[in-house]
Amino acid sequence: MAATHTLTTRTRAGTITGIAALAFLAVAVILPAFASRSLIQDLFFILTMLTLAQFWNLLAGYSGLVSVGQQAFVGFGAYMLFAATILWGVNPVAAILLSGVFALLLAIPTAFFAFRLSGAYFAIGTWVVAEVVRLTVAQWQAVGGGTGTSLPRDARDAMWGVTWIEAAFDVRSSAARDILAYWLALALAAATIGGIYWFLRTRRGLALAALRDNVEAAKSVGVDAARMKWIVFLVAAFGTGIAGGLIFLQNGRISPDSAFAVTQWTAFVIFIVVIGGIGTIEGPIIGVLVFFMLQELLADFGATYLIVLGCLGIVIMLFARRGLWGLISDRTGVQLFPVRRRLIAPARGPAGQTDEGGGHND
Repeated sequence: MAATHTLTTRTRAGTITGIAALAFLAVAVILPAFASRSLIQDLFFILTMLTLAQFWNLLAGYSGLVSVGQQAFVGFGAYMLFAATILWGVNPVAAILLSGVFALLLAIPTAFFAFRLSGAYFAIGTWVVAEVVRLTVAQWQAVGGGTGTSLPRDARDAMWGVTWIEAAFDVRSSAARDILAYWLALALAAATIGGIYWFLRTRRGLALAALRDNVEAAKSVGVDAARMKWIVFLVAAFGTGIAGGLIFLQNGRISPDSAFAVTQWTAFVIFIVVIGGIGTIEGPIIGVLVFFMLQELLADFGATYLIVLGCLGIVIMLFARRGLWGLISDRTGVQLFPVRRRLIAPARGPAGQTDEGGGHND
């Protein structure tokens, strides 16, 4: 019987990464039992920015949709959480899911408009949509209009799980809400990375990579480019909306300027992806850690902080276009989240017979 080659994405480094990720998640879940409140807040920031970066990377790095209007989904998702809580009496934790649903609904007309544009026009078009949404929300007096609003105290106290966390960790309600937000951010980041990794290993993920590399060639082999772009755009909007709702739930206050800030929710996210490595799952992970360290070191220097970020971004784009992870991967050949498919030849037995159950070398 003729031997057949095996198509696989598995590598030894990927297997080790999976085991390490499970161990990390286990430690991260119990971390609030012995970590300080400031550390929990820092980790919340890292996890939410990582989630936003992964979704923007899915858009730009894997499908070529360079959007500078993702703040539209952050802000709209967050505002709908406040609206659901204040106007409709929904528990804030349950309203997080509504943030994603309403962001997805906003993405539908946005896509109809933006997909008629390409390149720089697409990027500018998404920013215009974000500004229109910001100006519209600023007229919504029921949630504070242009000055914004805060979550009512009774709604914060009624958040699911807060009472249990207070008793389990012997902390005050404000610290309990931080722990709850941290756990939700951890779950969201893990689901985002795991979901994107799974998607990229499917046939649709392969089709998405083909579109990124050459749209016409992908179409010639039967890839539905329009459908793939719709799927990616809507998924990214849904996840970005959930992240936005969670961020402002933890803040407890919202305003149009903060919710739709292009610098905070798009420019910084692009910076994270670019310096880490666009088009890779590992890139945003490294990028958000570098971004956080720079923020901690330079936040007290005012404009100097932004100048350093800008200069670093320019240097990376000029001399390491695949980002920091690209440099590491090129030198070591390691892929922590392997998505490239490889043909593995069957192993041969001692007599030269083919052993189709044989292993492979990474």
